[in-house]
Parts: sequence; structure tokens; C-alpha cells
Amino acid sequence: MTERAPIEEYLEGYAEILTGVCAVGRRLTREERECLRARGERAAEAGIGLRALVRAHLAAAQRVLPEVRGAGADHLLSAVEQAVDAFAEGHERAQHLAIRQEEAARREFVDDLLYGRSDLGRLAERAVRFGLLLSHAHAVAVAQGPEPYDDGCAVSRAVESSLFARFGDRRVLLSTKDGRLICVAPADEPDVLAHFAKQAYAATDGQVAVGRAHPGAGGVVHSYEEALNALDLAARMHLDDPVLHASDLLVYPVLARDRQAMADLVQTVLGPLQQARGGARPLLDTLTAYFDSGCVTAQAARHLSLSVRAMTYRLDRIHRLTGADPGDPVQRYTLQTAVIGARLLGWPDRPL
Repeated sequence: MTERAPIEEYLEGYAEILTGVCAVGRRLTREERECLRARGERAAEAGIGLRALVRAHLAAAQRVLPEVRGAGADHLLSAVEQAVDAFAEGHERAQHLAIRQEEAARREFVDDLLYGRSDLGRLAERAVRFGLLLSHAHAVAVAQGPEPYDDGCAVSRAVESSLFARFGDRRVLLSTKDGRLICVAPADEPDVLAHFAKQAYAATDGQVAVGRAHPGAGGVVHSYEEALNALDLAARMHLDDPVLHASDLLVYPVLARDRQAMADLVQTVLGPLQQARGGARPLLDTLTAYFDSGCVTAQAARHLSLSVRAMTYRLDRIHRLTGADPGDPVQRYTLQTAVIGARLLGWPDRPL
């Protein structure tokens, strides 16, 4: 079948409609407009572009023009406008429906993929439709901001446009889940997730976490959970880095694995700080700033808006209360581990 033949199929009766309208100088009836909308929908479902269809409608109108005379010719332009508008409305309606169905299918696939409870064979077949080869290793990045996001929001569209404008079709899946932006990319395309993290952070002004790469469908779930855990850890530890890598945070899950042992360490090492005037919080913040600055007293003092002298006094006070010297390399490790544990457990704001 030629290219022209399928287009002409959707113009059946169009010339007769124009002739009838011009003959009596009327507008298109409701039935005629609905018929044109239905044909527009069918043309969209057949994959025929709207530009080609509009050109065909205008060409058909030119062929009708010699058949209409006098005042009827004056109505032809108006009739064509009404007809093309109805046809285009149907075409756009079908396109919007197809987009919604595609988004729903993608959300369903993402849910099944990230929950890891679907049949792996069927999941791998569905993954090909979205550009993923689950036999390869993938990594997942998760972005969250102050507000939840969905597939149709401006933030999602902006990040998607930037990502695909730079990388095109590189077996990348971009979607949303639970109000967060999700990007799944092959392990051999690290630049994709780096660009996603940059664009997502700029668009959301929140945080992005990147899981490690793992093979198979289960590996995608594992990487996704690592990214979520990194975001949760950042919230508990007050980590404000715009981009978090799960590979850089592996020590924290290890420390948190035995909660009772960590609680005992915090209580034993930092418990005496509660005897200080104002409680443990000011001195705990002092230790946090000191360790975060690389144990540089002047830098930690600036972070806390203190003088170096005041900072030194606080460190001495911590030494006297705990018996551990923050300046001693061996004792420093115990103190720093206890400080990390306190942040993980929410102490002293929450009881151990």
C-alpha cells in the first residue's frame, strides 16, 4: 500500500461534507464533527502524523473549490477550519490517551521492578520495551525534593528533556515513584547518572542518592534500596551533600547493624556530657564540628561562630568529662565513632 493510500482512507466523505456545507451555507453538524474526531483518533492510532493529514485535508479542499460557486465558496474556508479542528482534536485526544497509557505501563513496570516480586522472565521481557537489558548490571539514582513529583510535572519533564537531549536512547529508564525521581542506567554509563544527579539537584533543590551497580533484576532492586537508605541516612546524620553515593556511606550501616552495642558505646563514652551546663547537645555539636572539619580547631570554631579560645575550652571540657582527648589519635577514634552512633540513634534528643 502506498503512503498516500492510508491517508486517503481517513478522508472518505470529507469532500462531500464540504460540498454540502457550502451548498447551503451552514456549519458542520454535531454528527459530522464527531465523525471527523473519530477518524482523527483512528489515524493517530495508525501512526499517521498530523501534519501529513492536515496537508491532505487542505489538498482535498482545493479540489472541492471549483465545484462550489458564488456564496458557497465564501463558506469553504470556514468549513475547512471546522473540519480540520475536529479531526485534529480527535488525533490529539488519541495521542494524549496513548501517552497516559504509556506512563501507566511504565509506572506499573517500575513498581514491579523495584518491588522485586514479579516473575523474572516476564519482567525481563517487559524491560526490553523500556530499553533495559536486565541481564546487565544497572545502578539506580533517586532524587527527592521539598515536594513530591510525578511523571507529568515540570521538574520531571525538565530533567527528562536534559537527560535525553545529551545522551539520547542509551537504555535509560526515567520515572517517578513515591514522589521521587528515579533513574535506572547501565553500569557502563556512569555519566548518565552523574548528569541526572546534577540536573535533578538543580531542579529539585533537594538531594540525590546513587546506589551501587549490581547485575540482574534483583540488582536493580538492591541499588534502589541502597539509594533510599542513603537518603534516610542523610536525614538522620544531617548530611547536606547534594549528591550521595552509597559506596561512600558503607561504614554507617556497619556501625548501625548492632544497635545495642552502639547504644552502649554512646552511653559509655558520651553519657558524661549530660553533666555539663546546658546538657550534652552543645558539647556534642562541638565534637561534630571538630571531626567534620578534619580536627582543625579554627575551622570548627568558625562553623560554630565561636572564638578559637572558646572552642579550645569546650574541647578541654569534653576531655575532663569523658576522659577521652579529642586531640589524641587513638582516643579520637573512639569519640568519633560514638559521635556517629549518637547521630544515627538521635541521641541525646531520643533516649537510648
